[in-house]
Order: sequence, then C-alpha cells, then structure tokens
Amino acid sequence: MNVLTEWTALVCRELGIDPAAMDRDEVLDLTKEVAHGVARPAAPLTAYLLGLAQGAGTAPPDVVERLTTLARNWEQATTETLGDK
Repeated sequence: MNVLTEWTALVCRELGIDPAAMDRDEVLDLTKEVAHGVARPAAPLTAYLLGLAQGAGTAPPDVVERLTTLARNWEQATTETLGDK
C-alpha cells in the first residue's frame, strides 16, 4: 500500500466516508488541471468547494468533468472576459 492510498483510507475513516464513494484519481486529475491552468492555490480550494457541493447535494453528476473543462479553458475565458471591457 502506498502513502497516498494509506492517507486516503485514513482520512475517509476519520470523515466517515466510504473510500469507494469517490474516485481519488479523478479528483487528483482535477486539481492538477486547476493548479496548472488557473493557479496552484486554486487547486485545494476547488477540491474543498467540490466537497462542499457534494456534501450539500448540489453538485451535478458531471461536476468534475465540468470543472476540469473550466480549468483547461481558464486562460481563454479570462482573455475573452477581459477583452470585453
């Protein structure tokens, strides 16, 4: 068992979460895209907000895909937004 697997299991146990209820690799891929496409501090913030939305039941089923797409298109979206002003 590697450190990440052990840490995930420990945190899930502490939080009362079934580790099978989440796709760890999908969340890691999302945070990588956010860190590289938006800003490094945006990655943990995004993961936290995702967790809040999931817990509140407000996250759509495709939320990770949508957030990943937003992060990948961040530079283009901000350029377009700034160009409108």
